This record gives sequence, structure tokens and C-alpha cells, in this order.
Amino acid sequence: MIVYAECEFLIPTAHSLKEKRAVLQRMLTRTKQKYNVSISELDHQDTWQRTSIGIVAIASQKDAAERELMNAIRFLESNPEWECINISKEYL
Repeated sequence: MIVYAECEFLIPTAHSLKEKRAVLQRMLTRTKQKYNVSISELDHQDTWQRTSIGIVAIASQKDAAERELMNAIRFLESNPEWECINISKEYL
């Protein structure tokens, strides 16, 4: 089972692309290390206070894939440097 989520975040403290990328890279790296998911920035690469992230989890059981994905999303949402403005999920 494949579970896919797309999350949009607002980074109000970023005043340049360099500051945005520092926050983003730190969270992407930590998420990859901590959870069994693939994660990448999908959109808004040139916008310095907004980002869109894609996350994919694959497992033999739907529950296991969804649990891993939701743990990763909760971890991302726990970062005080940004706020989640939208999450959409799909099952493939």
C-alpha cells in the first residue's frame, strides 16, 4: 500500500530564500532520519515564506503505511518555525 500526502507550510519568520531553505532542509533531513518515508519540496521553491512538501510511505499493510506517514506529518507540524496551512492525502 502506498500513502501519499502533500502539506503546505507558511514560514512567517523567513525573510529570505536562504532562511526558508535552512528551516526546510533541517526538517526534511530530520524527517528522513526519523521516519521510513520519502520527502521532498514540491512547489514554491522561489517563494520565501511558503513551501509545499510531498511525503510518501510504502508498506505491505495500509495501517502501517498510514501510521508512518501520520507520525511524520505530526513531527513536521510540531516545528514552531512554521505553520501548516493545508494537508491532502491519497491512497494508491
